[in-house]
Amino acid sequence: MAGGVKAGHRIGATDEIGDHAVEVVNPIKNLHVILEHIMGLDDNQLSCFHEGRFKVLSQTGGAVINELLG
Repeated sequence: MAGGVKAGHRIGATDEIGDHAVEVVNPIKNLHVILEHIMGLDDNQLSCFHEGRFKVLSQTGGAVINELLG
């Protein structure tokens, strides 16, 4: 279990006006999974009921961003 995220660390790059990511694009699902990881929660044990079935974040494309962990 990691102790948190790296302070002041930047991953990837954006376009010249900072509107869109152009390198190392991560979806918002990855942010949710890494927050659960930092809090010590197992994302495979947490599920939500959506569109008639239970879904787990890591099964719908979420993954821990290891470059952010401290």
